[in-house]
Amino acid sequence: MIARIFIYLLLFITLPDLYLDRRFLRRRTRYLWWQRVLWWLPGAFMFVYTIVLATSRNFAPDSMLVLDIYLLLMGVMVAPKFIFATCSFLGWAHCRYHHTRNNWGNLAGLTFAVTAVGIVIYGCTIGFSKLEIRHEEYASPDLPAAFDGYKIVQFSDAHVGTYGSSHASVLKKAIDSINAQNADIVVFTGDLQNMAPKELHPFTPVLSSIRAKDGIFSVLGNHDYSGYIKASDAEKAANERELADLEQQFGWDLLKNSSRIIRRGNDSIVIAGMENDGRPPFPRKGDIKKTLAGIKREAFVVMLQHDPSSWRRTILPQSHAQLTLGGHTHAGQMKIFGWSPAALSYDEWGGMYYEGQRALNVSTGVGGFIPFRLGASNEIVVITLRKK
Repeated sequence: MIARIFIYLLLFITLPDLYLDRRFLRRRTRYLWWQRVLWWLPGAFMFVYTIVLATSRNFAPDSMLVLDIYLLLMGVMVAPKFIFATCSFLGWAHCRYHHTRNNWGNLAGLTFAVTAVGIVIYGCTIGFSKLEIRHEEYASPDLPAAFDGYKIVQFSDAHVGTYGSSHASVLKKAIDSINAQNADIVVFTGDLQNMAPKELHPFTPVLSSIRAKDGIFSVLGNHDYSGYIKASDAEKAANERELADLEQQFGWDLLKNSSRIIRRGNDSIVIAGMENDGRPPFPRKGDIKKTLAGIKREAFVVMLQHDPSSWRRTILPQSHAQLTLGGHTHAGQMKIFGWSPAALSYDEWGGMYYEGQRALNVSTGVGGFIPFRLGASNEIVVITLRKK
């Protein structure tokens, strides 16, 4: 991850220190050599830290704690300096152009920098631990009468490897909330791990504790394949088999381009699950024809698909699935006045969306690769089916 933006990060670290050193510190009457060393020391440390992380052979280091500390330091130490330096420079340029003396950019930069530190600390602590339960109803004339009031609980994008010991309570709270809903079925819509199934081992008891009347169903997300590690094809295949075995041990029914029938007397609905059907560079392994093989046209289908972009691209034109459940976007793990940066990449990034009588629900997830959330809290979605 760091290697992809390596040069930009080094500039992000170095340029503010260089500007502040020349613009402010050198103008002091006495600026001793050891004071200058102390000023440059934190930046030099982050410079080296960035280089070390960039040399990781995988998408992220084996220890997520190493990455979490790095991101926290970037947020509370480097980013504020960058914000202040940018505002100060713009203010200085304004003064030069308009021949004024008061650089209000310094005051604005200081205000924004302090605010940024507060946002980072809040997002990594209170923001990441918040959990919301969102209730939705989906009504369809195709729903069999016996399933009127049927309750589906959806959670997504757990990224269990992020929790570690410091955030383990966040996952436990989410699982407890899922069980408290007394669901007919629980569905998980992908991204259980970050990079490898070994991350799940410490959390086997809590992940095995989910209960629902008709079972727990899951699909794979882009992180559940082995695309984020550098390994042989045999090792990657072994990882994918281990993840599938672990989900089976949890008591989950992993759907890989397959479906299951849920019955209530003479009535039934279909729970179908596609493998990830993403846009590049994300895996595209979904096969909707295979997923719905043998399913009659008049059946009521709940489709599980990790990537919501598949809804308009594949599911709507190539199937009759009435309700699709997805995740993947995390709502950018940030939402400000109802807007999320995820909207720049996805038309459907969080909540319930309709196309005629067919619908897509996008869960914003219960975790994330980075332990930070601001305004886009972890969520559990409770969907009640209604006969229209």
